[in-house]
Amino acid sequence: MKRLAIVAVLLLAAGRSHAEVADQGTAGFQVRHVALIAAPPAKVRAAALDIGRWWSSSHTYSGDADNLSIDAAGCFCEKLPDGLVRHMTLVYSAPDALRLAGALGPLATTGASGHLGLSFGKTADPNSTQLVLTYDVGGYAKGGLAQTWAAPVDGVLGQQVARLKRYVESGKPE
Repeated sequence: MKRLAIVAVLLLAAGRSHAEVADQGTAGFQVRHVALIAAPPAKVRAAALDIGRWWSSSHTYSGDADNLSIDAAGCFCEKLPDGLVRHMTLVYSAPDALRLAGALGPLATTGASGHLGLSFGKTADPNSTQLVLTYDVGGYAKGGLAQTWAAPVDGVLGQQVARLKRYVESGKPE
């Protein structure tokens, strides 16, 4: 167990991310991603809020991440040709954390509800941030919420964390 902890610390130190379906049960699941990003927390937080610059277009309704935004009223929304999608609502904003409520993507067509948390932790290096993303999802989905959705949601959010990291560090999410 001690050796496993050392390996995890070394992977984080190397700048790789750690992801997992942290918990699942009959009522829902939690996805957790941790990434070390080579930038100060304020820069990572600002980039996270500029969601249309780094989110994958393939995980939007419109097919274009440029249509995504988090506005001053807290709407994580997407413009559509004849309407909009409210993906989530920003319910907490502080220098070290963002929290959003809502069901992402196809979860919005189920009886699921979710809470997405982003924390921007300081590290020993003032020019790096430990980003921790958690997404807690509960409710009802045909076939079982966790059984059907935990792994796909984990995969999609893992892609988004990797894209945010690349965007902050290089200016390009690809």
